Formats: sequence, structure tokens, C-alpha cells
Amino acid sequence: MAERRSLLPPGGQAFLGSAVFASAVTTAIFLTAFSTQLLRSLLGWPGFLSIIAGLIIAALASLWYRRTHLEWHGTLPISVVVFVGWAVLSVFWSDTTISTGMRLVYLLSFGFLGFYVAVLRDTIQIVRAVGDALRILLVVSLVLEILSGVLIDQPIRFLRIDGNIATLGPIQGVFGTRNQLGFIAVIALITFAIETATNSIPRRVGRWSLLLAAASLLLSRSPVAIGVVAVVAAATLALFGLRRVPAASRWIWQIALVTGLAVLGVIVWIARLRVIELLNAGSEFEVRYRLWRSMLSYQSQDGLQGWGWVGTWPDTPPFLWMNLATGRDNSTGLNAYLDVWFQLGLVGFFAFVALVGLALVRSWLLASDKRSIVYVWPALILVALASVSLAESSTLFESGWMLLIICAVKASRSMSWRDALPKRDPVPLEPSPK
Repeated sequence: MAERRSLLPPGGQAFLGSAVFASAVTTAIFLTAFSTQLLRSLLGWPGFLSIIAGLIIAALASLWYRRTHLEWHGTLPISVVVFVGWAVLSVFWSDTTISTGMRLVYLLSFGFLGFYVAVLRDTIQIVRAVGDALRILLVVSLVLEILSGVLIDQPIRFLRIDGNIATLGPIQGVFGTRNQLGFIAVIALITFAIETATNSIPRRVGRWSLLLAAASLLLSRSPVAIGVVAVVAAATLALFGLRRVPAASRWIWQIALVTGLAVLGVIVWIARLRVIELLNAGSEFEVRYRLWRSMLSYQSQDGLQGWGWVGTWPDTPPFLWMNLATGRDNSTGLNAYLDVWFQLGLVGFFAFVALVGLALVRSWLLASDKRSIVYVWPALILVALASVSLAESSTLFESGWMLLIICAVKASRSMSWRDALPKRDPVPLEPSPK
């Protein structure tokens, strides 16, 4: 049989299959995913979607020309397949079939980009790429905030920058809202800390990076981000405590930790009315609480299916009804778990909880057992995603969704029941530049 000829010369094929090209595509993916608000403001939806399409084409080419070097065994977690599959099926009962289909393509696009990064890059390489992207975007954010709030003393409306840096915030940077900036700053703190601890960057760069992330977090004045930081700090202390425990008795401490969290959860549930009363003292929680009650009242009659996947809310019923009821234009349910429940019903809710839970448990066990500190990064990122999902829906979209897929795939490849199945040995890869 005649051998199929490629349209590309051998040099082009070698470049597309090289580690250098994979590294460049990965960095471009993170820069795009974390700056979606900025890109849409500058280029509009057509330009932004063109960038996404270009990244997908580049990722497909990279995967194709490196396919013989990759181990595909146990690559995609079943929990991801179940959740995404149910979301795709929701197109059949959604009242907005075309809109649901288009938004599912958007969800799948960022999911595929996350899958590409997780399969082709090692964890430390992912940490470096995230760190490089966030350093650039946080610096750009502070520069634009200084330009708006100090130099011209005018808001930059099309970038949603209010120019409040002269009064020490709240600022939004290039991320659209203060809560999103605050959450990105939390991701940056985790990433820069791991970069510094693993000596992946010079110590001086690491210290300045941590200062940059901390300043962005404080200037955002985001109560949501402050809460996430508190949870991540507690998880970090617990995780490093477990890493110091002898391996033989570590499982006992893991069980004790789970038991303590369960008891705390029961106490919070019993005292929920008092907790809600305390939290309701602030307007930030009041808005969310009214919205969540409205979502429960407008829940689909078929509680198993939901209304159908739409991602960010369109200006159509039943989402329009909830915005009218709360007197505020909400683009999400401000809670990833309730958002999934509302759009995909109980089946989607349990599938999403299973996806987050399995990824978190696997990553946590790896981070507590493995010697390398780089395993801590996926665990803490998942802790941040799981906790922010209580007050924001960012885990379901763009960079949040992509980080969830990356961490879930990485955890599954390192700890999966499919490890018992026979494997084939991949062809060794050439050394990576990072």
C-alpha cells in the first residue's frame, strides 16, 4: 500500500510535534483563557472566537504530530465524560436548542484546551505557563488601573475599569469584576508560591510575583476571594501537616481530617439560620441569597433534567424572571453548584459534585503522599475552585472550567482504577525547554 504523503514538509511536521511548539501553545492558551474579558472588549466576540478556533487548530496539530509519543491509557476521567455528556444531552429538552448547542460548543472548546494542556505538559510545566500568563495579566491590570485612577482620573468603561485605585479599591483589572480579579489573584498566589518553592523561577522574581498577587487581592476588596484565601490557607496547613506524618500512619490522619470536616459541616447545617443571619449583614451576601431563593422557586418542574445548559445566563425566561425578581442583571447563578442544578437538574448536580469531588480526593492523596511539592498545586487549585463555587459560578466557564479539567485529568492519570488494565509503552518524548 502506498504510504500517505503529508501536506507539510518534514521540518514543518517536526516543528508542530516539538516540545517548543507545545510550550508556546500552552502559554497562549492560558493567556487567552485568563483574559477573555479583555479580549472580548478589544476584539468583540468574532475576534475572540477566532482566537479560540486558532488555538484549537494549533492544539489539534500538536496532538496529531505527537500522537505516537503519548500514553492515552486512562486519560479522560469518566466523571468528566458523564458531566459533559449529560450537558450535551440537555440540548434535547432545552427550550433554547440553538443557544444551548452554541454554548455547549463553547464549553467543549475550553474543555478540549484543558485536556490538551493536561496530556502534553507535565505539572511543573503547567505551573510555569500559568505563572507566566498571570504575571503578565496582573501587571497589565495594575498599569491600566493606575492609568485610569491616577493619570487620567477617568473610568475606562469598555474595559469595565472604574479607576478606584487611588482610594485603594475596589479594582477590577482586566478581569471585569473585583471578585474575578480576586479569584485570579488567589490562583496566582498558589502558582507563584509553588514556582518559588520548586526554584522554577529566580527567588527575586518569585518574591515580586507573590507581592504582585497579594496587592491585587487586597485591592480587589473581594469578600469572596478573602473567603477562598482563608479556605486555601487552612487546606495548605493541613496538607503540609499530612506530608510530615509518617506514611504508615498517614491514613489515620486522613480519616481524622475527613471526620472533622464532616462534623463541622453538620454543625454549620444545624446552625444554618444563625450563619445566614450573620452573613446577611453584608449586601454582598444579600444579593446572592435573594438570587438563590429565586432560583429554587423557579426550578424546572422536572427536577432530574433542569432547564438545559446555557452557561452564562441569556436574557430569556426563566433567567429573565430571576433577574426581575432580584432587581439585578445577573449573568450567572453566583453559585456553581446551584447553577448546575438549575440548568442540568439533579443528575447534572450529582455529576458535577462527583467530578469535583473525585478530582479533589485524588489530587489531595497524591499531594500528601508524593515527595515532590509540585503535586500540591493541583490539590490547592481544586480547593480554591470548590470553595469559590459556593459564591461564584466561574468554575463552569472559561479559565475556571479549563483548570478543573486540567486538574481532573492530571489526577486521573496518576491515580485511576484503570491502572490495573494493560498499557502500551509510549515512545519517549524529547526534552522540553521548560
